[in-house]
Amino acid sequence: MRKLIVFVCAMCVMMLSGCFGSKASLSSGRGGEVTGVSGGKGFSEPTPYGMTLVKRGYLKMGLEKQDSLWGMQTPVKDISVDGFWMDETEVTNAKYKQFVQWVRDSILRERLADPAYGGDESYKITEDKNGDPVPPHLNWKKALPRKPNEDEQRAIESMYVTNPVTGEKLIDYKQLNYRYEIYDYTAAALRRNRLDPSDRSLNTDFEVDPNEVVMISKDTAYIDDEGRIVRETIDRPLSGPWDFLNTYIVNVYPDTTCWVNDFQNSENEMYLRYYFSNPIYNDYPVVGVTWEQANAFCAWRTDYLLKGLGGAAKFVQRYRLPTEAEWEYAARGKEGTEFPWDNENPASDKGCFYANFKPDRGNYTKDGNLITSRVGAYSANSNGLFDMAGNVAEWTSTVYTEGGIDAMNDLNPTLQYNAAKEDPYKLKKKSVRGGSWKDPESFIRSAWRSWEYQNQPRSYIGFRCVRSLANTSTTKQKGKKKK
Repeated sequence: MRKLIVFVCAMCVMMLSGCFGSKASLSSGRGGEVTGVSGGKGFSEPTPYGMTLVKRGYLKMGLEKQDSLWGMQTPVKDISVDGFWMDETEVTNAKYKQFVQWVRDSILRERLADPAYGGDESYKITEDKNGDPVPPHLNWKKALPRKPNEDEQRAIESMYVTNPVTGEKLIDYKQLNYRYEIYDYTAAALRRNRLDPSDRSLNTDFEVDPNEVVMISKDTAYIDDEGRIVRETIDRPLSGPWDFLNTYIVNVYPDTTCWVNDFQNSENEMYLRYYFSNPIYNDYPVVGVTWEQANAFCAWRTDYLLKGLGGAAKFVQRYRLPTEAEWEYAARGKEGTEFPWDNENPASDKGCFYANFKPDRGNYTKDGNLITSRVGAYSANSNGLFDMAGNVAEWTSTVYTEGGIDAMNDLNPTLQYNAAKEDPYKLKKKSVRGGSWKDPESFIRSAWRSWEYQNQPRSYIGFRCVRSLANTSTTKQKGKKKK
């Protein structure tokens, strides 16, 4: 993820060169009048693969009337959100497998380059085409061995474990750890975090204390001597820009045991063994993925995209989980309806259901499905998004509080808190939206709020990604009228 920082620096250089590099653009004024800088090439952002544009607009967020089934009152607030790209479907097993396999192959390449396993240096790039040294990184053009020699075979076998009872050879999921870095631009931009104490306050009635110490929190992670992931939140005095670079290490393999842990006294062994591994489920939503793993996928997807775009990468925003407000705004569609469809009934006059949920007590199959369904099996809403109700509930980036939207701004509202390991567990609740295949009709409404702990995998929670627009001025849309 260090390339994200390089990309930001390159963008700053580009902007500076745009300001000072064009003499003609500054001499275009007439008679000494200021006419503005001309020239420069605009950027038209192409549609990201598998995503649809949700244009900026207005929403009355929340349920305006008390819930008749559960007697719960959800906060209501008028909000506005900027435009963004959103995955048309929930992230599938196939897409998440690509992430898992990338992590597996990256570890294997590191191991093949290790002197303990033959030390094939061609799996690592240490210098550029001119022979100048570069930070060591993996050579993805180097194919993995089809007919491995003895050292290579040992490296491959080190990635697997054997069940001593059944003799079955399986990938050692505990090794599949993904390390990434995220720069916290928001924290770095706060006035109280300025490196120069004189810049921390604009109030001229008070003298600036040049020795003032500002404490910051920085997330970091490492692997200990026993191979365990250690996560720490360090509180320390502000010392420089690197204090806002947070490091995470996440084991990426989904918890396939969620099928038996969520439903005890239930015969779900088949899903435990095959839901993620069998290609027949490739187009089904991935489950058993924690909030932490979903964020790791977003980080990897960003890095994967940036490497593929080359020079155009400087205009692209990172993939992330949607905020709770963005999710509800997208789910309600262009008319702001209670469900992702245009009426209050979950089925048509012909009895065809609009979503995969639990229509009757104990009858999961009434809508045609027992558990999850293939993504996109039901019609999209007016924003072109599938399964925004039912199938699987979805993680958001927003921390869950009872106050909900009341605790947020009315402009691009969100509430984020990166809980430290030592924080009370109740501070690790994240908002979950959309309801799932196991939920009744009331839970699949667009405004219904639920939550789960950020490290808890479930057989009924998945996710989809969003990406902020690189140029929001291209999204022309009149505000929706209040109802």
